[in-house]
Amino acid sequence: MGNLYSSTSFMEHNSHPDYKYQMDDATHTHDGINPSCGDELTLSLRVENGVIEEAAFTGHGCAISQASADIMADLITGETVEEAKRLSELFLAMIRGEELSSEDYEDLDEAAQLKDISHMPARVKCAELAWRTLDGML
Repeated sequence: MGNLYSSTSFMEHNSHPDYKYQMDDATHTHDGINPSCGDELTLSLRVENGVIEEAAFTGHGCAISQASADIMADLITGETVEEAKRLSELFLAMIRGEELSSEDYEDLDEAAQLKDISHMPARVKCAELAWRTLDGML
């Protein structure tokens, strides 16, 4: 478990999230809440011609939910809605403990760091929050 919290980029996403701000010209917004711990976030996307031009989130929660949201926003910015859906499905499969191919892990990029959370059932919902919110929106 130590490796996740000692991962520099993971902790950077939590303490200095690039995508945590209020977006003014969002075309889509969706609220997500994790009732088991009270984490909540609002995901905002600006989609133009089927491409996610901008992604941002606001809200509060534990380090895992915040870092996961920031990593996700980074990953889906510039992707098509279809690709964002595919990445979200991959992430949710990984976090449920399903085995992915090495290509899948490469596609998930930094999000693949969250793989070990599948061994911590209490933290899974934290990691999933932003992704489930995205899924619900798309």
